[in-house]
Amino acid sequence: MDVQITEGRFIEVPTPDASGIDRRAFGEFTGPQGELASYAIGWTTGTDQHVGRLSVGIGAGNPGGATIHAIVVDNGGEYAFSLVDDPFEQVPEGGPHLTAQQARAHEDLAFMWWVADNALARDRRAWWLLHWLLQTTCIQTAEVFDLTEPILVVGHAADDGVWQILGTTNLADDGKVGHLSHVIDEDQTLLDVLDLTPGQAALRQHPGGPWTRQ
Repeated sequence: MDVQITEGRFIEVPTPDASGIDRRAFGEFTGPQGELASYAIGWTTGTDQHVGRLSVGIGAGNPGGATIHAIVVDNGGEYAFSLVDDPFEQVPEGGPHLTAQQARAHEDLAFMWWVADNALARDRRAWWLLHWLLQTTCIQTAEVFDLTEPILVVGHAADDGVWQILGTTNLADDGKVGHLSHVIDEDQTLLDVLDLTPGQAALRQHPGGPWTRQ
């Protein structure tokens, strides 16, 4: 059996000062040998700092059960984890909250990092987090940018890796450069195609319709 990631609930609420959105996504991990873990990821828009949050829990109710907490940061165009003391979330499979020092000494820390890497690689909400964290850019038609046309085509260019967001109008010289995460903010159905590799594209006939990959 391969690793399985099961996406759970997703929460998004305005920040107390209404300057951004606090997003939290939960999920479950099942390993090849039936190993179980739970995780939570989160990020808050509208702040100067681009930092994600992470909790991974194992062994609830058992000796050695634990929950570790970390921040997720941009490390030269790739993500990196850093353990922190402050708890982020309580997750179903998680044991007691560990401080960063306690987590470093835990015998299953490497396994929990493996869970975290799989969650970020396979959970669609984590792809959104990473595009926000790494500030992935995209080019949109002026009509999509102005919200006068729906998104019907998503492309990931083979040559430069730039994401292209189109409606019914072809991309022209008046294309707008923006952040891919902001496009997802407006249309979360794009979560289904954020795993396009360079050279791939996805099309649909109408908003909310099924994507066809090319």
